[in-house]
Amino acid sequence: MATNFLSTANTFLLPPPSSSQSLSYVYYPIKCSVKRQVNPPSVSKRGLSISIVTSLVLSLGGKGFFVDHANAAILEADDDEELLEKVKRDRKKRLERQGVLSSSKKETGYLQDLVYKLSEVGQAIESNDLPKAGSVLGKGTDTDWVQKANIALNKLSSSAEEKSEVDIFNSSLASLISSVASNDVESSKLAFVTSAAAFEKWTSMTGLVGQLKGL
Repeated sequence: MATNFLSTANTFLLPPPSSSQSLSYVYYPIKCSVKRQVNPPSVSKRGLSISIVTSLVLSLGGKGFFVDHANAAILEADDDEELLEKVKRDRKKRLERQGVLSSSKKETGYLQDLVYKLSEVGQAIESNDLPKAGSVLGKGTDTDWVQKANIALNKLSSSAEEKSEVDIFNSSLASLISSVASNDVESSKLAFVTSAAAFEKWTSMTGLVGQLKGL
């Protein structure tokens, strides 16, 4: 803050009063020029909360009840900031994932083919038509559609949880192919449900559930 005082007074006359002399004043005003420049402080939400709470506690003599509530208010402010940061991180991850998905049209096509294959196999198993299910699945996990599906699954999996679901899917798919080849209806149904559930959970985790038809 800058303050400049300019005084133009040269004389301030104050004669003593008497019975025969009237009181007179000669007054020269003091001119004052004040220039203020105020920069409002930057106060965060947490800082403002702490300041208010601290003032309240001090004014109340730091009584235990109010101290506890003051601490709770400060913690709540911290929680709000942590929640906001989490929302920002989640949004950033979601945007990054959308960018990856939009640039992975070929892999999305592989996964769409996987959905169609699983749908055909499920209908065949439900009808106890294991030969038909076998013709769709092929003789092993080295078939073309399974290999392509795994290329897409591995590329679009970024978290440990997503990769874990891919492992479950591949394991149950291998069991499904083996059970169908062995003409084991019950084992085939169980393996199909497990593999389909793992794949559906994976699509939900990766944000693909709304981009694939038939889920």
